Amino acid sequence: MTRRTAAWLAWSLCAGALVLQILGWVFTYTNDDITPAFDIASGVALVVLPVVGALIASQRPGNAIGWLFCAAGLLLAVAGATYGYAAYALTADPELPGGVATAWLTSWIFLPAIFGMPPLLFLLFPNGRTMSRRWTFAVVVTLTGLVCMASGAAFKPGDLEDSPVPGVENPVGINSASTVDGILLVGFMLVLVGVVLGTWSLVLRYRRARGTERLQLRWLAFSAVLFLLACLISSALYQTRFVGAGQLLIIVAFSTIPVAAGIAILRHRLYDIDVVINRTLVYGSLTATLACVYLGLVLLLQLVLNPLTENSDLAVAGSTLAVAALFRPARKRYQSVVDRRFYRNRYDAARTLDSFAGRLRHELDLEAVGADLRAAVQETVQPDHVSLWLRPEVRRS
Repeated sequence: MTRRTAAWLAWSLCAGALVLQILGWVFTYTNDDITPAFDIASGVALVVLPVVGALIASQRPGNAIGWLFCAAGLLLAVAGATYGYAAYALTADPELPGGVATAWLTSWIFLPAIFGMPPLLFLLFPNGRTMSRRWTFAVVVTLTGLVCMASGAAFKPGDLEDSPVPGVENPVGINSASTVDGILLVGFMLVLVGVVLGTWSLVLRYRRARGTERLQLRWLAFSAVLFLLACLISSALYQTRFVGAGQLLIIVAFSTIPVAAGIAILRHRLYDIDVVINRTLVYGSLTATLACVYLGLVLLLQLVLNPLTENSDLAVAGSTLAVAALFRPARKRYQSVVDRRFYRNRYDAARTLDSFAGRLRHELDLEAVGADLRAAVQETVQPDHVSLWLRPEVRRS
């Protein structure tokens, strides 16, 4: 396949996914089933997947990850469109054809995209090929599991799961429920094995990688850690009134995975990963600390000021001012801790340069300055060889 043909096919798949996604939004809006924040976030996440896939596939046609993103984005867009149409056809206008068929399609079409993308991405990242030919069996295991899961969900008897309208019976369900459940269980176990093998493959790749490939793997690992943290936070918020915020967090974190993969594969601002991780560590811990301090101060000031006033605005204002005052010193403190703990070489280099600058202000001997300069370069940059050349007229002076 030529690069021009690959670009045309990739962007055609992306356009198809976007059209289907828009149709899903239209049907959802028609059914008055709109949740603005959730629908906007999920829509953006679903749009990111085919767009990044088209970018990768058009510029790296031989990399299977671009086509994986395109296929996953298209399947999820089909699921969104069929869900919206089934809801509209089965409730608002029952005379429309295909309501039950689209509800049936909705019940299983999304499974390969949701459960297949993580293990396949881990197995093929970053060059679109497995680490060796022996790892091809892991791809086969994952694909077999996806076929079993989709087949089991498609032919499961009884009411359709994930149907937009409850009580819709599966039109192609088979009588043997135990057989279908067994196929679903086998599919789930095979996909789980694929996830474990893909994770182990990614770890082995990172241990053997050097240079650019290691930076590419860091981008993916960073996005995967963000997604894992989002899932943990969402699980903690499940029984609270903030369950919607947890779901939004998962959607946003999920969209970072294709973005990070696209940056790594296309090598766009590849070397910024250390800066991104550094800022995430600093501002993530800073935000968590300031949030706890803010809540604690609000509760404490309300308790203290309650005998004087029943209005809580004073406590909120005082807590806000205190947190604002703490922001800059706390940020500097966290930045220092992160640099000292995770970026020790850079931290030591900065201290070495500061020390050299301090000595330079008081040193008059040119030979001593040259020796200090060579020592500072050797300690910070760590080159194989250091030499200092001075112009003759400077040396005579």
